[in-house]
Amino acid sequence: MALFDLPLDQLRSYRPELPEPADFDQFWLTTLAEARECDLDARFEPVSLPLPGVRVFDVGYAGFGGHPVKGWLVLPAGAREPLPAVVEYIGYGGGRGLPHMHLLWAAAGFAHFVMDTRGQGSAGWAQGDTPDPVGSAPAYPGYMTRGIEDPHTYYYRRLYTDAVRAVEAARAHPLVDPARVAVAGISQGGGVAIAVGGLVPDLAAVLPDVPFLCDFPRGSTLTDRPPYKEIGLYLKARRGGREQVFHTLSYFDAVHFAARAPAPALFSAALEDQTCPPSTVFAAFNSYAGEEKSIEVYEFNEHEGGGPYQQEAQLRWLPRYLTKP
Repeated sequence: MALFDLPLDQLRSYRPELPEPADFDQFWLTTLAEARECDLDARFEPVSLPLPGVRVFDVGYAGFGGHPVKGWLVLPAGAREPLPAVVEYIGYGGGRGLPHMHLLWAAAGFAHFVMDTRGQGSAGWAQGDTPDPVGSAPAYPGYMTRGIEDPHTYYYRRLYTDAVRAVEAARAHPLVDPARVAVAGISQGGGVAIAVGGLVPDLAAVLPDVPFLCDFPRGSTLTDRPPYKEIGLYLKARRGGREQVFHTLSYFDAVHFAARAPAPALFSAALEDQTCPPSTVFAAFNSYAGEEKSIEVYEFNEHEGGGPYQQEAQLRWLPRYLTKP
């Protein structure tokens, strides 16, 4: 696929005027306060695996509504004192998978907390173990339109809340330094990381890689690829529903969370990416509030983005923000 979005010089200045709900901050304060009425109940069960370089824990904690959420915690085998940590969120359709899929950050000396994604993990590339016990009204297959009639019932209200609670669960482990926690993710996981960056003010860093969930109005009209396309296909059957749908989505647009996120950030974008068009990524990057921010641009790549090259960039960038003062 050739370049299809704005030229790079225009991407670097792209700032869409996205309506923000007047009660955006109160909505999220209330949502998280309600979630915290339930005991976090973070549990870490050791897992015996033929991986002598790491220690692995099967994690459980209470997310949105007190619903049980799973995860993995992977630590360097020799860790004896609290470590800096990376909390990772998974891409669309995937789950936490198996522990040996998550060795990079532990190999670099970090604690690595991998959050399972409620209701996902059946896309064929990474299994999930966390159900979503909340039903919804009619929706297009996928997750983008589940409960989209109202911000309170929308799927991503539950997922973003789970993600904030994942940071709290990671910080509850004695071998995690709560003052040195970063959040990261690719695609959906990158959008979730930006949202958490706007909801948790004391993170050490944010690493959104080709993030999804940014600039919904542009993403849903610029590309024919899912997941953004799910929104248009839902509205194809529900003529006249656009205003309500985009009102709901405005509470979950990563651009609004980016404008509230103070931590240093390393983004990435791919200029041939039709799944998460580069303009939607730059909408979040250009709005990002943190003064220390940078973006890696992969000119000839699609949604795979930088892949291992971006991982190397993250490995070189992150330690400066997670070392002890």
